[in-house]
Amino acid sequence: MYLPAAFKQQDVQAQAELIRQYPLGLLISNGSEGFEANPIPFLVDVDADGQLTLRAHLSRGNAQWKSLAENGNCMVVFQGVEGYVSPSWYPSKQQNGGKTVPTWNYATVQVSGEAKIIDSPDWLLSLLKALTTQHEEGQREPWAVTDAPENFIAAQLKGIVGFELVARKVEGKWKLSQNRSAEDVNGVIDGLKDLQGDASPLAQAMVNANSDK
Repeated sequence: MYLPAAFKQQDVQAQAELIRQYPLGLLISNGSEGFEANPIPFLVDVDADGQLTLRAHLSRGNAQWKSLAENGNCMVVFQGVEGYVSPSWYPSKQQNGGKTVPTWNYATVQVSGEAKIIDSPDWLLSLLKALTTQHEEGQREPWAVTDAPENFIAAQLKGIVGFELVARKVEGKWKLSQNRSAEDVNGVIDGLKDLQGDASPLAQAMVNANSDK
């Protein structure tokens, strides 16, 4: 990934938090028939040594898991907040004779390594319970795996295959106008809020990323 120093995010906890907030990652691998890519919801863990690990599952009918069993090298791309930035939001546009162009702000994390296929019902059940707990949190009546009949869940488990990816490389890119002046940053934040309201996630991410200005 093209990663200018101003946009580099190396904090593994910040990277993991983006994955938790935007867990639908694009799983990319290269099989015998070429590149394959599927959007998959992931769980992320970071141990005491800062090692990031992803866990997920694929439908048994999805041939990508067979490709991963032969060649586990893969990448997962997680896309966080993102949005268009208009040149009209830069106060500097009035000062430099209009020498400004549009851009796109975003936060993203790329995780690469070698996937390990796991076909254990106990492991898969644990994964599904963890995924469900994470995504049902905040529901008025949270659903749990145990709400369904045991034999039904057992049958469902036969239709999926799990995998684990211990990250070999993790890159975080927070492209949030850190290379602009404080005035231009504030102009973009105001422009985003005009469009999206004060609760704009991208505007808030820019505030956080430029707090030292």
